[in-house]
Amino acid sequence: MQRTLKGIAEFASSADAAHFARDMLSAVERMLGLWYQFRGEAGSDKRLLTRTELLQQSVPIQKKICLLAKKYLDSEDRDVRNLARAFYVHWEKLFTFIEYEGVEPTNNVSERAMRLFVLIRKITYGNRSAKGEIALARLITVTQTCKLQQRPILSYLLTAVHCHRRRQPAPSLRPLQSQQTIGI
Repeated sequence: MQRTLKGIAEFASSADAAHFARDMLSAVERMLGLWYQFRGEAGSDKRLLTRTELLQQSVPIQKKICLLAKKYLDSEDRDVRNLARAFYVHWEKLFTFIEYEGVEPTNNVSERAMRLFVLIRKITYGNRSAKGEIALARLITVTQTCKLQQRPILSYLLTAVHCHRRRQPAPSLRPLQSQQTIGI
């Protein structure tokens, strides 16, 4: 998110791009500042926030991000319009890390997990079909997610195949503690 906004700011070809990137980056950085204060990574001079304080203090920033996205939905700059639409459409999901334990605001963990996929693709020179690529991506996603959650991979896959054969939904990959927390 920050990388994309910084790219739009750096190569801004319109006033919309410059203003959108500047204002959105400011809001995102304030949100991450709250997160780091909650996590104890904001510096020794700031006291830690509780989850409740994090939620309360993030609400105005969340609203600001939503309003900014809405404002630029019809921008003539395609990059701004697309990113504004993504923010607006997925607004509720952008702040999952604030509400649920174990969810991070960045995709660094995911990028490290996908490293395996990149290596496999380099070694095998890719897949021979789109279906093969999708299957491999899904298997690696399941494998890495189960590893992160310290869940038995084979057990999950057996259950997923069992559900598929009975035309039932696959078991959730969300962390087990989060499922209990939100009543799943």
